[in-house]
Amino acid sequence: MAKISKRMKALKAKLPEKPVPVALGEAVKIIKGFGGTKFDQTVEVTLRLGIDPKQADQLVRGSIVLPHGIGKSKRVVVFAKDALAEEARKAGADEVGAEDLAKKIKDGWTDFDGCIAAPDMMGLVGPLGKVLGPRGLMPSPRAGTVTADVAKVVKEYKAGKVEFRNDDSGIVHGVAGKLSFDAEKLQENIQSFIDRILSLKPVSVKGVYVKSITISATMTPGIPIAA
Repeated sequence: MAKISKRMKALKAKLPEKPVPVALGEAVKIIKGFGGTKFDQTVEVTLRLGIDPKQADQLVRGSIVLPHGIGKSKRVVVFAKDALAEEARKAGADEVGAEDLAKKIKDGWTDFDGCIAAPDMMGLVGPLGKVLGPRGLMPSPRAGTVTADVAKVVKEYKAGKVEFRNDDSGIVHGVAGKLSFDAEKLQENIQSFIDRILSLKPVSVKGVYVKSITISATMTPGIPIAA
């Protein structure tokens, strides 16, 4: 079991022993009230879903461009050739290539946050699944990262596009911004993420879809919010 720091213990002591879900605005106020670190903490939202992760038709996966970004520009690589490659470069891609880029990644380079591929590049990208898959970087039509409009997706990533997918426990995590964001902007980002997950409810899911929602920052306890 991971050791709980003195700071975390002190923060938890400020909360009820059994925290009850609160309105999103109140939860954001509590999180921002913690503060107290030398760096700008990342805020995350976590949803525990009533899905069966073993069923392919109940997977929850997608992406969203949050209204106020996430507080940093992502490093993006693009698999494309010719005109599409030039479009990706003009849109701000950090690296664009084909066979050369595939070799670099196959050799272990993964210093990027997003990977986009033109449809005709998937024959080249497919074998990289063992490297990209475990890191959540494998291009996918469902996530919008296999596309002929590579320039648009590059711009979305640069603006703070967030990808997500449920884990084996049916839990979805997503970055919602930085603790330094204005409370209103942070709340709008979090609500947008939640709304996106709600919109992706699988048809085959019966009963309660969202079991719980929690927000937290890098070095704060989680605060449950009312669904």
